Parts: sequence; C-alpha cells; structure tokens
Amino acid sequence: MKMTTEKAKIIYLLILIVFIIIVGIFWLDYIGLINIHKVIRSYTDRDAVSVLNASDDEPSLIEREEFEKQKEKFNGRVEELDKREASIEQTEKELDKEKEKLQEIRKGLNLEKERIEKEKSMYSGYKRNVADLAQKIYSMRPEEAIQIILNWEDTLIIDVLRQIDADAADAGKMSISSYLISLMPRDRASRITYLMTQL
Repeated sequence: MKMTTEKAKIIYLLILIVFIIIVGIFWLDYIGLINIHKVIRSYTDRDAVSVLNASDDEPSLIEREEFEKQKEKFNGRVEELDKREASIEQTEKELDKEKEKLQEIRKGLNLEKERIEKEKSMYSGYKRNVADLAQKIYSMRPEEAIQIILNWEDTLIIDVLRQIDADAADAGKMSISSYLISLMPRDRASRITYLMTQL
C-alpha cells in the first residue's frame, strides 16, 4: 500500500513537472523569448519542399502575378516614355519652324537695314550736293544764278533756297532766296513759294 502511494506521488510529480514545462514554454512564447510556431514548423516541414521555394519547379501563381504586374508597369513606363519622346519631337519640329521664321525675319531686317543705309548714304550725298549748290548760287550774280535754277526740279530749288537761308542765318547775313524767287517767272515763283510753305 505504501509502495502504491510512492508511485502515485512520482506520477503526480512527473505530471506536475510536465505541466510546469508546458506552461513555461507557452509563457516564454507569450513574452516573445521563443517562437513555438517557428520551432514546430521547422520540425514538421523539414522534409517537405516548399512549393514557393522550389527552384526546379515552375514559378508559383503568386510569382507569376508579381511578374505580370512588373511587366505591366514596365510596359506602361515604356509607353509613357514613347509619348514623351513623340512630344519632344513635335516640340523640336515647332522650334525648327520658329527658327526658320526668325531667320526669314532676320534676313528681311538685314535687307531693310541695307536699304536704309543706302538711302542714308544717298541722302547724305544729296545734302552735300545741295550745300555745294547753295554755296555756288550764293557766290554767283543773281541774274546768272536764276537762269541755272530755272532748269532744276522744284524740290531741288526749294532745298537749295532753304540751304541758302540756313547758311545766311549761320553767317548772320541777309538771305538772297527771296530776291532769287522775285527774279523767277510769276507762275514758277508762285508755285515755288506755295511748295515751300507745304513741304
């Protein structure tokens, strides 16, 4: 009877120890010191080859889906780059057209500048000629000068007479332009006088 009691105590003690060990393991798992699931999985799945990690097998469904997603992303990126490239080419064409227009405008401006320079040069030469003629007419006898003046165009007569007025004003002398007009035939003198007030 005493032996049975001793055996029962040992059994109860072993059960208590196992219980404490199990509770202790769960407690350690709960507080994060060990991971029971990971330990159990390492023993149960040791011989089974994972379908996801099988190197010799075909890609899994998840890997295929990931690959398709990446492929779609890549295709979308390529399409976007193609659109950008087309847009850049279009912009370059428009810029080339604008450049051609600017070159045409520049050519036109250069031609206009050349024309103005030519006219300026001609006008400068014309002014020198008018100044020379005014000096010569002023130094001649009025009767002789009027015979020469009457052969000129009205605009040249007006310019020379005005130059004579300007030269006389600079020199502080009386101008002979009025006297020269009085020597002209009446109709020509009237026209010259009228034009001098208008031009």
